[in-house]
Amino acid sequence: MEIIKDRQFGGERPLFGIHDTKLDNITITDGESGIKMCRNIECNNSKFYGKYPWWHVDGSVITNCYFDPKSRSAIWYSNDMVMKDTVIDAPKLFREMKNVSLENVKINDADETFWRIDGLKLKNVELHGGTYPFMFSKNIYVDGLVSDSKYVFQYCQNVEIHNAKITTKDSFWECDNVTVYDSELDGEYLAWHSKNITLVRCHISGEQPLCYSDNIVLRDCTFDAACDRAFEDCTNIDAKIKGSITNIKNPISGHITAEKIGSVTYNEFAKGHDTVIEETK
Repeated sequence: MEIIKDRQFGGERPLFGIHDTKLDNITITDGESGIKMCRNIECNNSKFYGKYPWWHVDGSVITNCYFDPKSRSAIWYSNDMVMKDTVIDAPKLFREMKNVSLENVKINDADETFWRIDGLKLKNVELHGGTYPFMFSKNIYVDGLVSDSKYVFQYCQNVEIHNAKITTKDSFWECDNVTVYDSELDGEYLAWHSKNITLVRCHISGEQPLCYSDNIVLRDCTFDAACDRAFEDCTNIDAKIKGSITNIKNPISGHITAEKIGSVTYNEFAKGHDTVIEETK
């Protein structure tokens, strides 16, 4: 492979079309689209300041790099990418891509990040700030995620998450086929308007979780005392709750058990008396 080392580049598309190349300690200083229409690129110990620096790059490995806030929308339309040990301070990264893997990556402005990704693997990743990460993405596997971004995982399909701490609002909306293990899910309106949601050994906080959805499975999950009006208008519930739940409201069908149930509320015209709700002994 060709090696480009200890160089600075600016202006328009200075590295357009390179392939089979190792980039080491380079800096994209300004301009637009520093690395574009490329393939088979390894990049290490480099810094990105210009806009849109990494578009249409297929087959790449990025390690120990930094993306400045000015490098917004830095990585789009780039398939088969691995990124490790990198800090990102720019919003709107990772769009319209396939087969993306991140490990030990910290994203400090996660606004509109990971949109329309097919095949996303995250290991020990942090997301901070911003809204709507993961919109319209599918085939996602996560092991180790800390996120305080708002409105995470909307319109997603085929998601498996382990060991996450997600503090948010309106998470997992309009999703299909999501399984979450051993995680903390803190925020209002969890998994509304979704189907095929499974939560295993998770702790759930926030108001009105798990409403207007179909096929909800819970195994050994715990609920914060502030969780009320849970399971409204849900069908095909199979929930085995560890500990207590404060309030269940207007479920339609299924089976809910908990060690203690604070109250069950049905509005006058609500359907749902096919739901079995009982305390375990």
